[in-house]
Amino acid sequence: MINRRTFSKAVGLATGAAVSLTGPASAAPGKGGAGPAPAVPAVTPGSHTSFSRLKQVRAGLLDVGYAEAGPAHGPVVVCLHGWPYDIHSFVDVAPLLADLGYRVIVPYLRGHGTTRFLSPRTFRNAQQSAIALDVIALMDALKIEKAVLAGFDWGSRTADILAALWPGRVRALVSVSGYLVTDVEAQKSPLAPAAEHTWWYQYYFATERGRSAMESDEYRPELCRLVWDTVSPTWDFDEATFQRTARAFENPDYPAVVIHNYRWRLGLADGERRYDRYEKRLAARPFVTVPTVTLDAERDPFTPAGDGSSYRDRFTGAYEHRTLEGIGHNLPQEAPTAFAQAVVDADRL
Repeated sequence: MINRRTFSKAVGLATGAAVSLTGPASAAPGKGGAGPAPAVPAVTPGSHTSFSRLKQVRAGLLDVGYAEAGPAHGPVVVCLHGWPYDIHSFVDVAPLLADLGYRVIVPYLRGHGTTRFLSPRTFRNAQQSAIALDVIALMDALKIEKAVLAGFDWGSRTADILAALWPGRVRALVSVSGYLVTDVEAQKSPLAPAAEHTWWYQYYFATERGRSAMESDEYRPELCRLVWDTVSPTWDFDEATFQRTARAFENPDYPAVVIHNYRWRLGLADGERRYDRYEKRLAARPFVTVPTVTLDAERDPFTPAGDGSSYRDRFTGAYEHRTLEGIGHNLPQEAPTAFAQAVVDADRL
């Protein structure tokens, strides 16, 4: 989930007006600045339950499973999920964007769903730059030169990193919770106790007891379901919705990838030297220069107070910020129309 350092010491929820999703529908996607963006038709969350096209492609260290929607030659949007979620976070977003002419790619991150490591000898590393490079490898494998990147949680962090380190590959960015690049040194400092309490699972995963829970077929889904309930308090999802995503947690590498991610963030697990040069650049908190829309979910306990002000200085290009009232952590699945509209609008900044 999101970088704990972005959690406000004040702990309070962000506030802000609900985003208006109305406006004139006119120009085609990807015409940055050439008139008003098309309005995304409203859809009831949960209207879709599956993707029509699921594919596999070898990319870098992985055989990546991904969903695809929309025309093959449309401008590309890559949607990136977080933990404990999967591609179904975008099951309503993808058809909305596809109907507007976008080619939408939604990959399972390493350790999730049908994505597999090509070699049993590859270290099950989940440090931030490794996951970012997975996305570069996927874009290369699919011959995608440039894409709009849109994500939340792990997906926001990954999209932020690509936009900061490889801006030439990014048309525009939609980042839920703003600038989530992890500063491992800063992570070693304590937060206010109420904020630390919110991160209970991160410290649980630092223990062998937590690792055992993630390896347990009995406790892993129960633990993930608890996180869903906690961080999305207003999302009235049904059991079938959770179970569709929970199947992605049955990947044999899931426990190792999740545990390494959270331990690495706290400086409790090593990364790999091959990524040192990227992590050194990320430690300097590089600016994001590409057109960006940041989104905050008002009912997400991790949303920092200040309506985006805590990370505004990291975004130096064309920029908009929106706070969605009554929405929790899994923003694209809880508010698919607003998320899709942010993608369209970011592409036209």
